[in-house]
Amino acid sequence: MLHHHGGKPWQRTDQWWPMHHTVKRAKLDPPISFHGLRHTYASLALMNGVPMQVVSENLGHADTRMVEKHYGHLAPSHKRDAIRAGAARFGLVATSNVRPLR
Repeated sequence: MLHHHGGKPWQRTDQWWPMHHTVKRAKLDPPISFHGLRHTYASLALMNGVPMQVVSENLGHADTRMVEKHYGHLAPSHKRDAIRAGAARFGLVATSNVRPLR
């Protein structure tokens, strides 16, 4: 998503100074780190229905295991939604007066 000047790969601490100056200019209190922004992105994306696979790829993970482990509780139940969406194909209609707690 972000490119390093000159096309070189990002090193572990290359983001520190730009992030430090940006947070200072924005007068963020408390300040946030680049790592905190990653957590914020992942949390908000999943809570708003972005598929776990997409979030995982955007974070640079090889698969969804890390996202499931740390953020899985924030994602709506994709299995439940998929089953309910496909139920009509089998002639099943989900009728219930049970509502999820919020």
